[in-house]
Amino acid sequence: MHTEIKREIEKLREQIRHHDYLYYALSQPQISDKEYDILMRRLKDLEDKYPQFKTDNSPTVRISGGILEGFRTVKHKQKMLSLDNTYSYEELGDWDERVHKGLRSGEKVEYVVELKIDGVSANITYEKGMLSIGATRGDGEAGEDVTQNIKTIRAIPLVLLGKNIPDFIEMRGEVYMERKDFALLNKERERAGEILFANPRNATSGSLKLLDTGLAAKRRLNFFAHSLGEYKGLDILTQWEFLNRLKEWGMRTNPHSKLCSNLEEVIDYCKIWQEKREKLTYDIDGMVIKVNSLSQQSKLGFTLKSPRWAAAYKFPARQATTEVLNINLQVGRTGVITPVAELKPVECAGVIIRHATLHNFDEIKRLNVKEGDRVLIERAGEVIPKIIKVVQSKGRHPFIIPKACLVCRGKVIKEKEEDVAYRCINPSCPAQLERGLIHFASRTAMDIEGMGEAVVEQLVRKGLVKDFSDIYSLKKEDLLKLELFKDKKAENLLEAIEKSKNQPLSRLIYGLGVRHVGEKAAYVLAHKFTTLDKIMKAKQEDFDAIYEVGSVMAESIVNFFRQESTQRLIKKLKEACLNLQEKLTPVKKSSLTGKTVIFTGELKNFSRSEVERLVRQFGGNASSSVSKNTDLVVFGENPGSKYNKAKELGIKIINEEEFREMIK
Repeated sequence: MHTEIKREIEKLREQIRHHDYLYYALSQPQISDKEYDILMRRLKDLEDKYPQFKTDNSPTVRISGGILEGFRTVKHKQKMLSLDNTYSYEELGDWDERVHKGLRSGEKVEYVVELKIDGVSANITYEKGMLSIGATRGDGEAGEDVTQNIKTIRAIPLVLLGKNIPDFIEMRGEVYMERKDFALLNKERERAGEILFANPRNATSGSLKLLDTGLAAKRRLNFFAHSLGEYKGLDILTQWEFLNRLKEWGMRTNPHSKLCSNLEEVIDYCKIWQEKREKLTYDIDGMVIKVNSLSQQSKLGFTLKSPRWAAAYKFPARQATTEVLNINLQVGRTGVITPVAELKPVECAGVIIRHATLHNFDEIKRLNVKEGDRVLIERAGEVIPKIIKVVQSKGRHPFIIPKACLVCRGKVIKEKEEDVAYRCINPSCPAQLERGLIHFASRTAMDIEGMGEAVVEQLVRKGLVKDFSDIYSLKKEDLLKLELFKDKKAENLLEAIEKSKNQPLSRLIYGLGVRHVGEKAAYVLAHKFTTLDKIMKAKQEDFDAIYEVGSVMAESIVNFFRQESTQRLIKKLKEACLNLQEKLTPVKKSSLTGKTVIFTGELKNFSRSEVERLVRQFGGNASSSVSKNTDLVVFGENPGSKYNKAKELGIKIINEEEFREMIK
């Protein structure tokens, strides 16, 4: 039986790798996305049911989440040097002359011309055909080990295909993000009230260094391989041959590379892509030109910083100068205040630009930009143009960081000295209210069924709710004014709102959205102080003394409850007769008492918050990362990297059913 299962798993892996090769290396898919998903789902189901057959190079590792503890530094076998840049065809001609001078007189030189992808360089190492390490460029000699995040990129094969695979090879390439995926990511971040990424390259860099591999997998990163590092057991003579060999192995290469016989062909091809670059679905900022012959590359050698046999031709930047009319402030849904420059309209790269991002107040200080200044702006594929520098300082008044929110006049703070973000911490700030109310009503907070995003949006936009407490004053006739509301739906929502008044204090604290206070911290605070009045009267040293809190969270709690707007909100919640106490549940002695427990994967019968609450109820501690101090790991469907780490450390592992038996 197990032999047949193992054989099916191996066959599914082989099929998926074959279809990855057809899709990414050849751009010739033979099955639909739905058919591909069916294969992947079947493989996942079998691996979840038979975890003994899981491997580190299975296609399912691309979609399995897990939290990494950090990134170690790894040394590249061969240095990753940067390229010398050229900014004109004359400079490119000078480089061509230096190449010919470095070789024998009259020696013919061919060039490979490739698109210069505006992404993040990565070094991918394969040993015996298996992906072993994925690393960032770093300082050129060593980079960060981001292997787990590299494995989430479907364009990078986990196992090389075909024949003549070397025993060891470092492949260099560019991790990047398609423009459409970047736009979707920023839209999601805007909806969540998070700071937007400036451009696809910044988004790619941030995504590669995420500690949550599940989140990295959702970022839809992509990859083109283009260069050769250290290798053993590879017999090739040219860069062009190397690019073709990569495709045979299932590695994705850019389809627009071209073999040119002289500099004139190189320049003609650069001119073509300088005009056509906007037709691509991703950003490029130039072209890369390499000597084709590997033996000629070897003769030309390297300087301390760059190979003599390669150069980059950078496209002219798309820039313009204009005047800063105003510096406006936008309050995001988490209270983060972002400065945006309102510009005198100017054409740049065929588009009329009226606004440019200033990212944060540190950027204003760095640029020393003031209203009235003449500035240089650049549009290099970004969704939002950026200010490069002040070219004429005409403004008289330096920008002053506000002490009060422009929307609600609530307090504006910078929580830590090293932070760049200032934020409004008023929970009733209209700019933040929609997102805050969705969180307040969520299942793990006040659990108000029926108060989803669409309902909250209507309540706020129609002025029926101006802070959290207003939902407890809603009447049936108010709800019937909303779209898609009939008698029964209105009655059900009012019933859920009334029921939420009895939620324990811990859920209310979590629902209020105090910065840095998650579900577990809210539980700890409620059990430590037992009433909301005691929390509001407590001093910072009282919170500092709690092991699970810490100084940053303590300061955030004090700042939150010290605000007049918060105190007014609490008074109204009292008048609405909400429960502001925590009923202490005696800890039950059990086999979990004193144990540190980790959960990984999707649980069928519990939410993550429910099982963590149960662990605390039975005297245990629910943690989020596996270490040598972990006593027990409970896994559900699609367990992530925590499962594998627990196996390595020899920690006891049980499934969800066994956990249910423990707490009966």
